[in-house]
Amino acid sequence: MADDELAQIRAARLAQLRQQGGAGSPDNAEEQDQKRKQESEARSSILNQILEPEAQDRLGRIRLVKESRATDVENRLIALGRSGQLRQKVTEAQLKDMLASLSEHEKQSGQTLESVKVVRRGGWDDDDLDDLLKDS
Repeated sequence: MADDELAQIRAARLAQLRQQGGAGSPDNAEEQDQKRKQESEARSSILNQILEPEAQDRLGRIRLVKESRATDVENRLIALGRSGQLRQKVTEAQLKDMLASLSEHEKQSGQTLESVKVVRRGGWDDDDLDDLLKDS
């Protein structure tokens, strides 16, 4: 009798989670994947309309190195395109200028990464190695 009640409770909870769009719903995951794919296609379509091929290549290379930087640049370009501030396709030189101004802006606002200094300390066996090298 307890097993039947437990099975009913589990089934009710699973139905509740699915209704809420919980992790147990495969349809929800498919919908999210489809939505992400559509957004990605829309972004690439807009970028194809506002970027020259050389600028697209440069943006692709930037994406390989630092994806967050490329996404920031894409967001700015899309915003400029939607607001009608772009009269012609963006060239590679204009993209370089935009990247330079973004870098300058980040330096002024202090958003750049701090450098990391690595200090290596001598270990317990450093003296032993020196002795071995002197004897040879």
